[in-house]
Amino acid sequence: MQNKPPLATDPGRKKTPVWDLPTRLFHWLLVLLVAISFVTVKIGGNAMQYHERSGFTILMLLLFRLVWGVLGSQPSRFKTFLKGPATVLRYAATTLRREPECHLTHNPLGGWSVAALLTALLVQAGTGLFANDDIATEGPLYGWVSKATSDWITEVHQFNAGIIVVLIVLHVAAVLFHLIYKRDNLLVPMFTGDKPCDAADGPPGMRPRWLAIVIAAFAAAAVYLVVR
Repeated sequence: MQNKPPLATDPGRKKTPVWDLPTRLFHWLLVLLVAISFVTVKIGGNAMQYHERSGFTILMLLLFRLVWGVLGSQPSRFKTFLKGPATVLRYAATTLRREPECHLTHNPLGGWSVAALLTALLVQAGTGLFANDDIATEGPLYGWVSKATSDWITEVHQFNAGIIVVLIVLHVAAVLFHLIYKRDNLLVPMFTGDKPCDAADGPPGMRPRWLAIVIAAFAAAAVYLVVR
């Protein structure tokens, strides 16, 4: 008989460090920069220079997250929260249970939701390097492709923006669903780093912050070389 995950609302449950500082900074900086990107592209004109800079910074953050998802703290690693189809389907069947299960990191559906959003943002930042607006703004790699190819990439860039909006809406809706229906606050741990969930095998392995700084520096240098 398969053991069920413990409930997050069990009385007396201890808090476990889950989201390290690099992961939390990545999350909230990404939220801020995505908002800036959408606002500046709507304004247009001189605001497009800030749109570009925001996109470059997002690309740097995403490169950092890809490496941190392999070398970083255990809860932040992709292999920790990206589960197989059977696990995802099993979890989906219990979605409407009011008592939330205690998942130390993302739940099986949430993990793939995060992966989808990161992928869409990576496509957006990557296509932005080659895009143009037929007025005054061109991506730093615009000259590497033909005008026709740049126009096609620009269409992908614009279409993918709509996909990102849908994914963000679903992400926010899931957080609100957990907060209101399941009484499970997913936002607080992303501020504090701790979750009211016992780790079965002890506290998860956390990586030193200097490693995150080194990875972020390499990611920033890589983006700088590309855009310059």
